[in-house]
This record gives sequence, C-alpha cells and structure tokens, in this order.
Amino acid sequence: MPDLKSSTAAPGFDNPLDMLHACHDRIMDQCATLQKLLGHLPQHGSDVQAQQAAQAVLRYFDTAGQFHHQDEEVDLFPLLHASGNSDAEALIKRLLDEHQVMDAQWSALRSQLQGIAEGASAVLEKKLVADFSLAYGRHVMLENTQLLPLAAQLLSQQQLAGIGKKMAERRGVSLD
Repeated sequence: MPDLKSSTAAPGFDNPLDMLHACHDRIMDQCATLQKLLGHLPQHGSDVQAQQAAQAVLRYFDTAGQFHHQDEEVDLFPLLHASGNSDAEALIKRLLDEHQVMDAQWSALRSQLQGIAEGASAVLEKKLVADFSLAYGRHVMLENTQLLPLAAQLLSQQQLAGIGKKMAERRGVSLD
C-alpha cells in the first residue's frame, strides 16, 4: 500500500528550514496513505497490506511527527518570538493552537490505526481521517508560505545553524 517513491537527497541539518519543508511533504504523504487505507479497508479488511500501512503511519507520527513539532515549538518559535516581530507573534499563536488540535485528532486516529496495525480491527473513521488530513494540509500550507519565509528573513545564519544542531541532537545524529 505505501508507495515507495524515488527521492532526491533530503536536505541536511545545515539547512533546517529546508528540512522542515521536506518534513511537511512527508506529512502530506502520510495523509495520502491514510486516504488510501480508507479505500482499502472495506474490501480487504486489516490484511497484511493494511497492517503495514497503519504501522508506517503510526511510526511516522509517533516519531518524526513528534520531532517536527518539537523542532518548531522548542527551537524555531522561541527564536521568532525573541525577534519581537508582531507578524511572527500572531503566526506562532495560531500555529501552536493548530498543533493542539492536530495532537488531539492524532490521539483519536492513533487508537484506530493501532487496531488495524494489530489486525484486530478494520475501523477507520472517514471523518476523522478527513479532518486530520485537512487540518494538516492547511497547517503545512501556512507554514510553507508564511512561517518558513518569515524565519528565513528574521533569523541569522548562526541561529539557523543552532536550530539544525538541535534538530540533529533530537534525532540522535552527531554533527561532529
């Protein structure tokens, strides 16, 4: 079920804004997998393919997805806040509110995916998947069109390097 795509080299920790953008692409790929899973379950139930797809989505949002929110909330947002830019302030507030909504949606979705991943259930609520995917789609668009360009404008190369280092550490990657 999950399509393996040939991909170009992912951005490195030396360009954290590009890494965040690339993560947004992967988030949307996971939302597409959820949509495919919705179509797959009625005909095939929680077969091996469905279980693998559910496991992949769980793995992504439980690890990389959490790291991504931490990259923003712990590393990026405080630096933007410290810039004193009023546009950044309003944007950060909105994005943090959206993170809370998406976290709550993920919690509900996660329990359904866990059942599918274990082969114990074939229930995946269409509305929950739609709401989660729509919320992430809007959020990603806002971050790609407003947050990342604003961060590129307001933050110094030294600040960006610091964010990249923290992102690497969060993932257990040594840059030395």
